[in-house]
Amino acid sequence: MTAPFRLYIRVRYQECDAQHVVFNSRYSDYADFACFEFMRAALPRPTDGMDGTFEIQVVRQVIEWKSPARFDNVLEISTWVSRVGTTSLVLNTEMRRAGEPDVLATTETTYVQVDPKAFTKRAIEPEMRAALEAGARGKTTDQAGYLR
Repeated sequence: MTAPFRLYIRVRYQECDAQHVVFNSRYSDYADFACFEFMRAALPRPTDGMDGTFEIQVVRQVIEWKSPARFDNVLEISTWVSRVGTTSLVLNTEMRRAGEPDVLATTETTYVQVDPKAFTKRAIEPEMRAALEAGARGKTTDQAGYLR
C-alpha cells in the first residue's frame, strides 16, 4: 500500500497551555488543516475545495487522544478517506511526532458536500468521488521545514 497523504506542521506557542502541552481543542484544528491540505493535493484542481466546486461541512468528528503533543514538536499528520457515500465522506487522521512511530491522536471526521449557495446536501460527482477514493497517496505538504 502506498503511504497516505502527510502534512508536517510545527506546534506553535499559542496552541499550548502553561506546561507546553497542546490544548485538546487544537487537535480538531490540526485535523481541519490536514483536510484542507489533503483536498488541495487530492482533488482535480487545488482550488476545488476553496472556490465552491467541492463545498463541504463537518457533521461529526471523533478524536482519540493517546499521548500529548508539545510546544515545538513537528507533527506528521497522515490523512486518508475511509469512506465516500452519496453526499458524505469520512476523512481519518493519525498524528505523530515526525519520525516517531507512536500515534498521539486520531480523528475521524464526517463531511457532507453541500450546495455553496443554499447549503443543502448535494451528491458527490463521479470525478470528485474518484479523486477522493484515490486520495493523495504518497503526497506530502511540509509547512514545518522538516523534510529539507
